[in-house]
Amino acid sequence: MRDSFASITLGAAVAWGASACARGEPPAWDGGSLSQAPMPVLAASAFAHPVDASTDAADDSAAATDPGAAPQTRDRPRDGPRLQDRARALWDAVVQDDPDLALPFFFPLSAYRQVKAIPNPEADWKRRLVANVRRDVHHLHERLGAQARDARLVELEVPTERSRWVDPGEEGNKIGYWRVYGTKLRYETGRGASSIDVSSMISWRGEWYVVHLSGFR
Repeated sequence: MRDSFASITLGAAVAWGASACARGEPPAWDGGSLSQAPMPVLAASAFAHPVDASTDAADDSAAATDPGAAPQTRDRPRDGPRLQDRARALWDAVVQDDPDLALPFFFPLSAYRQVKAIPNPEADWKRRLVANVRRDVHHLHERLGAQARDARLVELEVPTERSRWVDPGEEGNKIGYWRVYGTKLRYETGRGASSIDVSSMISWRGEWYVVHLSGFR
């Protein structure tokens, strides 16, 4: 009996020790300043309550029709087919002098409502940001002039290495996002290569969207 009791006690101690190790907290990530170091890629659950796979699928489905219907993430935007498709929409808007064609590449209103800590983000989005993009598209079309008929889009060139994470509160925002300056919409005409400046883009769920096309107003 005494030997059996000792074996049980020893087994319990070993099991307890293993459990304690399993519950130990891993070292905290230390990536330095958010403005200087790449952020780790986090799931949408980092901004809300934990979700299961079915909720993630629902978020992706909602984001397909309205990006702002799903929560923000800290995914760092990368180049890819979807980005180049939206760049094509912006290019078509300039060539055809139709600003509405550019809206798929413009930061979504539903996301802007969540981002901005201002009294009426919807009015700001419509009367300032969208109004400026409409004016800029008309101006860029005029700049192309007769070349618009033969101009060919080459690519959207994003200086991803210069992008940085903007913390809440830095730009009147409630939640963070990635921001990049100095993007170029490169194209060619009979006169050679040229480009259109895209002043500022910010991210939503790991995708770039235009907020300022020509300058900051």
